Amino acid sequence: MSEFVSDTVFKRDVFSETRAGHFSDRPDERVARRIVSASPLWSRPLAWFLANREIRALKAVEGIAGTPQLIEVDRDGIFRSWTEGTPLHLARPDNATWYRDAARLLRDLRRRGITHNDLAKPQNWLMLPDGKAAVIDFQLASCHRRKGRFYRTLAYEDLRHLIKQKRSFAPHLMTATEKRILARKSLPSRIWMATGKKVYNLITRGLFSWSDGEGTGDRIEREGPAINKVLRADPAIRDVALSLYPLPRKGVGIYAFVETDEKEIDLPEYNARIRKQNRDANLDMAQPVKALPRRPDGSVRDDILRLIAMNQMTELDDLLSREPDIAADVRKVMAERLNWTDRRISRLEG
Repeated sequence: MSEFVSDTVFKRDVFSETRAGHFSDRPDERVARRIVSASPLWSRPLAWFLANREIRALKAVEGIAGTPQLIEVDRDGIFRSWTEGTPLHLARPDNATWYRDAARLLRDLRRRGITHNDLAKPQNWLMLPDGKAAVIDFQLASCHRRKGRFYRTLAYEDLRHLIKQKRSFAPHLMTATEKRILARKSLPSRIWMATGKKVYNLITRGLFSWSDGEGTGDRIEREGPAINKVLRADPAIRDVALSLYPLPRKGVGIYAFVETDEKEIDLPEYNARIRKQNRDANLDMAQPVKALPRRPDGSVRDDILRLIAMNQMTELDDLLSREPDIAADVRKVMAERLNWTDRRISRLEG
């Protein structure tokens, strides 16, 4: 196999790092690379356990439209086909085409006895250029030889999570049956939320300093109220938007986009005030901006700000190519971003 040339880092946690690039002899064929050996030594056994689950699932979904295809496995991790699509929270499909194809995809998985088990995250759903659906990230997927009660429960939860995405982005398409399904969680799901989920959060957030969904919402839920209260109390600040970004070593940081005419944010001073509200709260980065990007209804474009905070410029360029009317204003915010890290892994990159 020829050398892999990486051009973008998409995600890094204690279990792996996900990159995109190409093989040196096939520059036009984009490939996704999960580097399991990038995980710390203490988490590597579990990282390889998850990687092996993904390998089994990718072999099982071979040929199903809308799923990634396994290319190669080596001592450092996995190569799989690249899926050219837009994450659901950015695509925000509001027509029936995508949801019909997503339901078809789940039916195809069920025929082979596969459950994804991680479809609550909108970033694991993609909209392809032709408007159809795809799924990625099979680390938690299960392959079932028997379609018994346990399998049926997991398959039901996959479907319920698809319907939750539909409720978020196309509520006008919801049917009466789908509304009933959302109102009826499976018994194992209710038990998990009441018991196992709490233990899972304790281990992943406390021991691993890691959270699912790339850290989505966790620190902001705990620390955001104090940060917002302090920043919004300043008459020089018109508005505030908080995003998360991966820290270089572990966990996630809180990045504030502060709408103000001031040219600098006195971060130590604000953090001193924030800790008076919540001694565990901390703002890691604060970028002053003249105007926050917004949707026509006035709501802040949190999807754009999240990409800027995470320094995911490839995805942002793709988004702006579809929305050229906002590109000029957004690029001003991009140019002054504070997170420039490329999260390099020297052993693998030479």
